[in-house]
Amino acid sequence: MRIFVTGASGFVGGAATRALVADGHELRAMSRSDRSDRRIRSLGAEPVRCDLETVTTDDIGDCETILHCAAFVEAWGPKDAWHQINVLGTRTMLDRAVAAGVSRFIHIGTEAAICHGQHLHNADESVRLAPDSPYPYCATKAQAEQLVRDADRDGFTTLVLRPRFVWGPGDTTLLPMIEAMAKSGKWTWINQGRAMTSTTHIANLVHAIEMALTEGTGGAAYFIVDDGTIRMKDMISAMAQSRSLKLPETSIPGWLGDGLGRTMEAIWRTFNLSGDPPLTAHAAMVMSRDCTLNGNKAWSELHYRPVISRAEGLAGL
Repeated sequence: MRIFVTGASGFVGGAATRALVADGHELRAMSRSDRSDRRIRSLGAEPVRCDLETVTTDDIGDCETILHCAAFVEAWGPKDAWHQINVLGTRTMLDRAVAAGVSRFIHIGTEAAICHGQHLHNADESVRLAPDSPYPYCATKAQAEQLVRDADRDGFTTLVLRPRFVWGPGDTTLLPMIEAMAKSGKWTWINQGRAMTSTTHIANLVHAIEMALTEGTGGAAYFIVDDGTIRMKDMISAMAQSRSLKLPETSIPGWLGDGLGRTMEAIWRTFNLSGDPPLTAHAAMVMSRDCTLNGNKAWSELHYRPVISRAEGLAGL
């Protein structure tokens, strides 16, 4: 199969690209720099110099499937960054895909698309999207997902995969952040880290992507998760331990974390301060809310099964 990938130089896109090439597929990948070119070539794919604003049908060429991994996932950034990349970028990719005659569009979504600050317990795909979430990442990923699902039609199948807490070898965001905060002495739990969470090992997400190339119902979304759930503190502590780090027991209550996150964001915006706030409202929400997901739909329609357990994955970090 000929596949065009966005975000191939990132954690999820890179892992998927490597696996799909190994499976014998022909891959072209969006690239914005010489560094990305080198990274993409090392994965066995062909780099194509374009971005989410400038991509053309010629860039996509004769690819049959698009795997859209690119997104603005940062907890902090310019006000319009999330909308520009997550919403407008996805809309552009959908338009170009249709014009290029692509038959399948696989969008890497997130459970954040249904989050407006509530706890989620064994949530399934019937929970409504949150396009008006107070958290820009959540709102824009919900808006992007709706665009993808609405674009499904005869001859153009669209699917959304929703992982939660993506982790594993090659992680360029989560584990490095934990390590940096631990070494700087800035790590603090919220509610003692007792929030329960689902997780998604990168190998399991890649397997789901492989299944989505041929399986699934057009216009549908699927939670992709590891077996079982775990306390946030137990998961993050185990990840830190893989780097020989022990996180402190310091903790603040959830209400205080929410308040501090909102206050720090307001200060940073008002005074145009450089760098990221020590705590954002989104990070406080993620750390303090239960988020457990029901993955049965992926099992029945994608025929997805985790290929690695959480214990095996932690042992391999």
